Amino acid sequence: MWNCGAIPADLVEAELFGVVKGAFSGATTTRPGLIASADNGTLFLDEIGDLPLAAQAKLLRVLQEREVVPVGGTTPKKVNVLVCSATNVDMRRAVEEGRFRHDLLPRLAQREVHVPALYDRPEAIPYLVQMQLEKEGIENDPTGVFVEQ
Repeated sequence: MWNCGAIPADLVEAELFGVVKGAFSGATTTRPGLIASADNGTLFLDEIGDLPLAAQAKLLRVLQEREVVPVGGTTPKKVNVLVCSATNVDMRRAVEEGRFRHDLLPRLAQREVHVPALYDRPEAIPYLVQMQLEKEGIENDPTGVFVEQ
């Protein structure tokens, strides 16, 4: 999982697509990006609506051509990656406002799952709490006292 809004815009491309040694000051080694590292697997891009436009163009190329070119590189590397993404941004509005590429959205939205906000479905809260407690190994005592196992 990778949060598109958590990385400074000038580092996004190096993180996603990789970098060739010497491509910019500070690039002391060649390293694969997240896309190449996820080859034959799945890459989850959280907050895709925050991805800078320049990176959106390169991501579109990856999805269309099934290859990635690292920053500073010229040789494409074939990749087989399933890209899943999530956002809380209204993507159609972002396209209308020019903040998201109109040609990338259909590539990412081939199968959409709309999950209503938790405040719109409060009946889910007990289930989610129980799942988290089980994950952390905490037993839910019927008396309301939580006992760690």
